[in-house]
Amino acid sequence: MDVSGLADSSPRQEGPARGRPRSEAVEHAIVEAVVKLLEEGVPLAELSIERIARTAGVGKATIYRRWSGKEELFVDVVRAAEPPEPELPGTSMRDDLVALLEQLRRRGLMTRSSVLLHNVYAQMKSSPKIWTAYHATVVEPRRRLQVEILRRGQRSGQLRADIDVELMNDLFVGPMLVRTVMRPDADLPEGLSEQLVDALLEGLRPASSPPVSSQPA
Repeated sequence: MDVSGLADSSPRQEGPARGRPRSEAVEHAIVEAVVKLLEEGVPLAELSIERIARTAGVGKATIYRRWSGKEELFVDVVRAAEPPEPELPGTSMRDDLVALLEQLRRRGLMTRSSVLLHNVYAQMKSSPKIWTAYHATVVEPRRRLQVEILRRGQRSGQLRADIDVELMNDLFVGPMLVRTVMRPDADLPEGLSEQLVDALLEGLRPASSPPVSSQPA
């Protein structure tokens, strides 16, 4: 599991810095300790802060200075192993939607190719506290971004205004989630994100509007 991006994605405390400066090397060692334990087959329920600290060669206080608890730490480990958050092109609504779906497609490919990551997701969903933390810090911000892009499309007249924007978001994200989560044998070819977005925009565009792909975001 690649955790090299954790130092940039881990939570930062607000307000003036106190004590010694944060050490990216220490944070990396802590995350590597979590990954090592998971690779050894230690169940998520048995990953205590004490055990993680002992494996990383640090004190428990070192971990608690960076994360409030196991749930927050584990979410950062998973987030660092996923594809990076997409940089939206900003050239059009269509291109931004493609970028968001492409991140889901790549995440699906990574989950299939990594036995460890697949097991991590399965265990995470069985832990309500960790799944809630993951949903609040990763899933929900992505959903809000998707919905805002679609709202802009409605305000600019690029999308039909008679369809609830939350439902519209489900129409875009749903097919990719079906292929990546519910149908692990389904193909995830390059170009799938573009195909899904273009097919949906064709049906969601107001009858009098020009093609969405030619309009700015």
